[in-house]
Amino acid sequence: QVQLVESGGGLVQPGGSLRLSCAASPSSFSINAMGWYRQAPGKQRELVAAITSAGTINYADSVKGRFTISNDNTKNTAYLQMNSLKPEDTAVYYCNAKGFIFTYWGQGTQVTVSS
Repeated sequence: QVQLVESGGGLVQPGGSLRLSCAASPSSFSINAMGWYRQAPGKQRELVAAITSAGTINYADSVKGRFTISNDNTKNTAYLQMNSLKPEDTAVYYCNAKGFIFTYWGQGTQVTVSS
């Protein structure tokens, strides 16, 4: 069974940085793309950033220039480096992995940006 384990969320002041990690298992799981979504209270879940196994990257306009997604295909792991964080970035961040047939989600990690 495919599992996604996220880590790296927390509380940070405006202007600060956090790095999220998402590890997919088992290692035999073939991933076409991994991404990060977020959901703030009372809002719909939205795409933050995604990266394909070939390295094609897509960002939401609201995070361009501040967030960087990367992956390590050898470890089935994706990362989201978040810099210059703003209070409006506060949300639960979910990892997403697309295989050939199914899409999988992590349990979510809370990111709170507040002074």
